[in-house]
Amino acid sequence: MSDDGFLQSISQHRIAPPPVSGTETAAELIDRAFSSYNAGRLREVCRVFTQKLLQPDCTVGLTLSGALTPAGLGISCLIPMIQAGFVDWIVSTGANLYHDTHYALDLPLHQSRPNLDDYELRQHDVIRIYDIVFDYKTLLDTDAFYRELIRDEAFARPMGTAEFHHEVGRYLHGRAQAIGRTSSSLLAAAFEADVPIFTSSPADSSIGMNLAAMSLQGGSLQIDTLRDVNETAAIVYAAKRAGKSGVLILGGGSPKNFILQTEPQIQEVLGLAESGHDYFLQITDARPDTGGLSGATASEAMTWGKVDPEKLPDSVTCYTDSTIALPMLVAYALARHEPRPLRRLYRSRERDYEALRSAYEVRLSAGSEHPSERKKPS
Repeated sequence: MSDDGFLQSISQHRIAPPPVSGTETAAELIDRAFSSYNAGRLREVCRVFTQKLLQPDCTVGLTLSGALTPAGLGISCLIPMIQAGFVDWIVSTGANLYHDTHYALDLPLHQSRPNLDDYELRQHDVIRIYDIVFDYKTLLDTDAFYRELIRDEAFARPMGTAEFHHEVGRYLHGRAQAIGRTSSSLLAAAFEADVPIFTSSPADSSIGMNLAAMSLQGGSLQIDTLRDVNETAAIVYAAKRAGKSGVLILGGGSPKNFILQTEPQIQEVLGLAESGHDYFLQITDARPDTGGLSGATASEAMTWGKVDPEKLPDSVTCYTDSTIALPMLVAYALARHEPRPLRRLYRSRERDYEALRSAYEVRLSAGSEHPSERKKPS
């Protein structure tokens, strides 16, 4: 017979859910029926996000990988999260922002099915992203938009990706206002809420390709990726000075590594005292044993200094499709938590950057030893 005390210490609740009636809200369904396996992990993600990351002192970073905006998740989920103050800064693939621009320009994407004849699609100038289809002209029109936009004087200088996306969002937001429409663009919503959006691999997308084309014509715009490394580290450094830092990771890839490397940049490279992100929530369908889960699990990330060792119980990985989990998470959060005041981190970007620079210069000028030079206790 088992020790009841031990069983209770490792069990949160007895599994005894009420029958599903069909009248439940999404949040009620998650709380009542998502008990075990990855449903249980999704419920944990929802609860930790709502109860911990959305506390007033926590700065929330979000990563986007995979084709989320083409599927409409920018409109249905990401914009409501931004407007509710549930996301303070973002690291995204360039592709998600490029396809977001289709919606801003009112270039339609369509639902279809995944088993189409791709040769026939090519013959009819139709592009396919799994079960999403759209006209090839959508790409050409979006390309033309970016090439024309960056001729503006506002882009005639080096800048980081947060500043670049803010200027793009400014134009898309103004365009929507000029024609009397509510913008359906993630970039425009982020501009309006002063949510900085970084791209960890800015050349690896159609936006980067078009910027490269303009460079051949003598354009002055240069994307400063090193600025991005320090700006993102500065966001986390400022967040930890005032409270906590939480990350919500959708998928993996470069955005995941980029948001997590902020802590090694602060600790390992700059030599400033820090302990790692406080909250780590991840939704992925990759596996660590094949090398496909970039940055791997929260416990492995902890060994790099990316996650605070004391906060591992609040780190959850749910192995499922982001297109399933994200709408459930957003519905849960909006039902269970009031909107937060917008943190407007874009406005404090320069100040936070200079604070990080100052702390680094103080360490150097004081001759403080780098963490790598400190002797470990025997």
